[in-house]
Amino acid sequence: MKAKKLVFVLMSLIIVASLAACGGGAMEEKPMEEAPMEEAPAEAEAEEAMEEKLYIPVISKGFQHQFWQAVNTGADQAAADLGVEITFEGPESEAMVDKQVEMFQTALDKNPAAICLAAVDSKAFEPLLQEAKEAGIPVIGFDSGVDSDVPVTTATTDNVAAAALAADKMAELIGGEGEVAVIAHDQTSRTGIDRVAGFVDQMEANYPNITVVDVQYGAGDQLKSTDLAKAIIQANPDLKGFFGANEGSIIGVLNAATELSNEDLVIIGYDSGKQQTDAIRSGQQTGAITQNPVGIGYKCVEAAVKAYNGESLPEVIDTGFYYYDATNIDDAEIQAVLYE
Repeated sequence: MKAKKLVFVLMSLIIVASLAACGGGAMEEKPMEEAPMEEAPAEAEAEEAMEEKLYIPVISKGFQHQFWQAVNTGADQAAADLGVEITFEGPESEAMVDKQVEMFQTALDKNPAAICLAAVDSKAFEPLLQEAKEAGIPVIGFDSGVDSDVPVTTATTDNVAAAALAADKMAELIGGEGEVAVIAHDQTSRTGIDRVAGFVDQMEANYPNITVVDVQYGAGDQLKSTDLAKAIIQANPDLKGFFGANEGSIIGVLNAATELSNEDLVIIGYDSGKQQTDAIRSGQQTGAITQNPVGIGYKCVEAAVKAYNGESLPEVIDTGFYYYDATNIDDAEIQAVLYE
């Protein structure tokens, strides 16, 4: 009996040892894998909002002139400096009012932080400006203001004063008497209205012996402005001076003077660009008024950010202007505001 009991105990021990050996792995304690932590919805939304940039559409009168490309450069620089996102667009022609209105509506529908606008037609935007105001979206004017109290500020040149300076220079150069003419881009935008008024009113008020024989509008188009300028020169053989109120207008005047071989005409322009600066260096063009297009672009975006943040702004941000000719075109102050 004792032998049988001993065998039974030994067999039991062997079975237990075998089971322990086979199941040892299951007995080992394994570290628990941590489940991935999901970010709380509120925290994720807050982080996304912090990363999202303010969106500011910049709607110009067009792209066809180097002036607007320079404004775009300034706007891009402000966007980079201030950490905001912008788009810069404009119609193919400065005569395309409906197209620009459509662009403004599209921008408004995106619920931006603010909108910058250089209006082709100073009165066409009133319904949309009211819509922007009701939506709490600040509107910043640049280059051209609008006939409305909705824009919180306008970054622009004092175009009346600048054109008056062009008239003073013209009067001096033609000896205070004679016939002069004007080609402007339009009679609907604030710049077109103010530049013509500044030049014509200055002549009428201060130079009684000078007559402005004609004012025509070429929509800023070089070819149209060329045809208009040629017609004026041919109709007024005693014409002494010609003022072109924007880049496209003055290039039209230069083209007309070249085609008609009129070398004695005193020509004063507005803005810059390679064709104008080359004409001034060669002596074909007497001089021009330059704005600060890069500064205009920068200031309008800067003002949009300030308006969004609730900061107070002046009614007008004066971006300055200069008269330049062959005597000062290479001065550092002038070179800083010219563009090609």
